Amino acid sequence: MLVAGLMSGTSADGIDVALVEINGLGWRTRIRLRAFASVAYPPRVRRRILEIAGGAPIPVSEVSQMNFLLGELFARACRIVSRRANIPMERIALIGSHGQTVYHQSSATRFCGMPVRSTLQIGEPAVIAERTGITTVGDFRPADLAAGGQGAPLVPFFDYLLFRHLRRGRIILNIGGIANLTAIPAGGSPDEIIAFDTGPGNMLLDALASIATRGRWAYDRGGKLASQGSASEAFVTRLLRQAYFRRSPPKTAGREQFGRSYLEKHFLSRFGASPQGIREALATATALTAESIAQAISEFVLPKFSVRECFTSGGGVKNRFLMKEVASRLARSAAAHGHGPIRILPSDSTGIPADAKEAVAFAVLAYHTVHQKPSNVCSATGARHPAILGKVVYGKA
Repeated sequence: MLVAGLMSGTSADGIDVALVEINGLGWRTRIRLRAFASVAYPPRVRRRILEIAGGAPIPVSEVSQMNFLLGELFARACRIVSRRANIPMERIALIGSHGQTVYHQSSATRFCGMPVRSTLQIGEPAVIAERTGITTVGDFRPADLAAGGQGAPLVPFFDYLLFRHLRRGRIILNIGGIANLTAIPAGGSPDEIIAFDTGPGNMLLDALASIATRGRWAYDRGGKLASQGSASEAFVTRLLRQAYFRRSPPKTAGREQFGRSYLEKHFLSRFGASPQGIREALATATALTAESIAQAISEFVLPKFSVRECFTSGGGVKNRFLMKEVASRLARSAAAHGHGPIRILPSDSTGIPADAKEAVAFAVLAYHTVHQKPSNVCSATGARHPAILGKVVYGKA
């Protein structure tokens, strides 16, 4: 079956589209990537997405309008990539669309006097199905949340399928807006997977780079700006005492924890908005991202099993300064456990480009949904039981 996977991450850089041949089911699933590309959002749309996801006071009418607009843009992106790859849309049997997360509250808060957990991804799948004529699966997270899970991470199903190894413990690290990892012991079963969000990834770095360049840069290219500052290691240590970093997995994070209010409270108020102040803030935020990843692996993975390799993906891998920090801090954590070196490898080495990984994952999840098979990993999300994820909107007869 040829399946299109559509993904837009926390940074809202654009819509990733992967066209994937999928056969088999469960842990015998076989995949072959046929095409991948990313289609950028119009700048005005991206700015509005980030405002909505950042908690700005937005009328519900605008959220509704954006939901349908993103459905149109997701459908258009699928057509664009299909045309570029010279693969007719008629050959695509199914679309799996993660949508755009604008709110994710995985722990209960009081609402109308009652404890409520919720998640919201927009990019209306009914619009995608109508515009393409292809059956579309969207809204993957609520089923896991309803089953008592965090609603995330959902990619560990794909990570286990692609990266499990009989003799090597592995970590699959993705540094997007939020950084997350999947850890798989050598020869381990799905029940032994450890997966969670470690904390901020590129989220703070992107915002600070935009401030530093007055909007000219959407991210710190190669870590150039951060490398011109000096990190406050004492401040990083203090931040890592916060509740989220100490909490044991499963756990998830987003702009609700590390968005604009976090940036203002902990970075802009401390370092100020002068050019040098922003560089110091960027260096410190880069250190926080790297150290929170290393600390999470040290506290929640290495005490349980040995790890030989760490496969990396996400936009963060393009930030050379950040990746150098991750490598050095992870080496220190491993040494502190009497652990041998952990090789850091690009996820491209498995045949799936790092940028394509999450789009491919949601193609695989959608494929299992239409075959009425569960695809959450309970050890990763904390769900009480396996769940069939997503909502199916049928294409044209």
